[in-house]
Amino acid sequence: MNPLTKSERILHGSLYCLTFVTGLVDAGSYLAMGHVFTANMTGNIVFLGFAFGGVPGLSIGRSATALGFAFAGGLFAGKLDSWLGKRRRNIWLAAALGFETLFLLGAMLASWGFELRGGNFPSALYLAIALTALGMGIRNGTIRRLAVPELTTTVLTLTLAALAFDFSLKPGANPRWRRRIGSILSMFLGAFVGVLLLKHSLPLLLGTSAALTAICALAQIYREETLHESGLRVRQAEAS
Repeated sequence: MNPLTKSERILHGSLYCLTFVTGLVDAGSYLAMGHVFTANMTGNIVFLGFAFGGVPGLSIGRSATALGFAFAGGLFAGKLDSWLGKRRRNIWLAAALGFETLFLLGAMLASWGFELRGGNFPSALYLAIALTALGMGIRNGTIRRLAVPELTTTVLTLTLAALAFDFSLKPGANPRWRRRIGSILSMFLGAFVGVLLLKHSLPLLLGTSAALTAICALAQIYREETLHESGLRVRQAEAS
């Protein structure tokens, strides 16, 4: 296995940090925004089906809002890629994470208004859901385009399945097991810390998420573009 370059180590560290942020965000949305996910859309689709089936405690409106704005975030990520994708990939990634940061900060302010009203401000709650899902939708689209194996930052089902499948074939033939376990632990720790932060407030959790995402965005500005990213950019330019 080839050793990682300094730039790749920074990139992978950022992706682990973003996976941690996913745990924070979903802890906040599920536990404090009315049983809805704003990062993991698979669970949200299931919740929407449950809500249509009349399961108490779930909301068609909240789940549909999260899904709709996550989809809008994915559309915006595609536009951002078309505008910046042919330039340095680290700058494109920094820009996408910068937008995510802004939307998380907006969600923090909306949740602050929600808590100030003692939970009797549904418009602020829906705004917090929408802005968080929009930011995470941008992230999902961007990370999908970046395509670093085993570091999707939001979805771990296939990561866990690949870890088990490769290990069952031959324990020594599992080249990315560290990366897979790192992703799983990052999201677990994010969810755990999210619960602790919620004991203080939802705005604190969303503010922490925004701050960590901003750090990841800044890290991209100061790292060099890897050969893999440079080759991808060249292929995109040739295809256009």
